[in-house]
Amino acid sequence: MYCVLHSTQMFGSYIRNLREERGLSLRKLADAIGVEPSYISKVERDLVTPPAEATIKRIAEVLGHDADILLAVGGKISSDLRDAIIKRPELFSRLIRVVNDAPDDLVVRILGEVQDGKW
Repeated sequence: MYCVLHSTQMFGSYIRNLREERGLSLRKLADAIGVEPSYISKVERDLVTPPAEATIKRIAEVLGHDADILLAVGGKISSDLRDAIIKRPELFSRLIRVVNDAPDDLVVRILGEVQDGKW
């Protein structure tokens, strides 16, 4: 299943919902990622900007969630994806624009063919 994000989704409420769904207290999440509970509280209330990539990745790991999705909700992109785009900007920008409006089943099929090496 693939996630489609909506621009109205706030990072803090997204994190809070994930944390609560997993029955994890704010303090336990903070301890697990090495930050103060007050910082997580501010993040969850969207009083501060979303954390840095490394912190978001730690949150994703602790919450058992896809880091790329959490980064996207926070308006960020993983550094390895950014590096790939920078390496071949014309090709990747064209590819992203083409698949952006394609139906999910087509994108999944293309992805499968690329991963299988049958293209």
